[in-house]
Amino acid sequence: MMTEPDVALTDYGLAIESAVFAFLIYRRGIRGQPLRTWFMVFFGSISLASLAGGTVHGFFNDEQAAVYAILWPATLIAIGLTALAAWTIGACLLFSPKIVRWITAAALVEFAGYSACVLLLTDEFWIAVAIYVPAAVFLLIALVGKYRRAQDREIVIGIAGLFLTFVAAAVQQAEIPLHPAYFNHNAFYHLIQGVALFMLFWTARFLTGERKA
Repeated sequence: MMTEPDVALTDYGLAIESAVFAFLIYRRGIRGQPLRTWFMVFFGSISLASLAGGTVHGFFNDEQAAVYAILWPATLIAIGLTALAAWTIGACLLFSPKIVRWITAAALVEFAGYSACVLLLTDEFWIAVAIYVPAAVFLLIALVGKYRRAQDREIVIGIAGLFLTFVAAAVQQAEIPLHPAYFNHNAFYHLIQGVALFMLFWTARFLTGERKA
């Protein structure tokens, strides 16, 4: 029996949604394009984080359980991978390939250090927030810069989606529920995040080469 069905089921919904987005970018994006690869990592890592996190909330939320000790750090590390992808996507949108390589290398070092902290020092959720927020802000700046150069409306949708992710995070931190018993603040966060991810996917498919019919 699920201990937090609203949170677990909405997490699983995010996992499915993000996996579909990653697959569609794989199938329809321009092959060999770095943005295609990193958007696949971005959505794929969100899918993994949501799958592991939903399983924790639904079935293994006892912090003393062995399964929790595996799944929760895996959730946090997957979020770190999302941050790595966000740094690299932003770099690809703003800079030359040489600078992209430097930023990616720095982000990889950060990811390695973050993963070590999760495994050895703390698995509190704040550490995931600390690594993800700067990367998300950088990606937002990159999308704004790309829009100013290209004036493509599809990019505006992604910018709005990123803003919506910050709204979702504020809802979660303020613990604002849709219903105190049946749809708590974490489930509401997942619902808003699902809309935001669709908006980001809309921009991602444009940037990776797919065009609307």
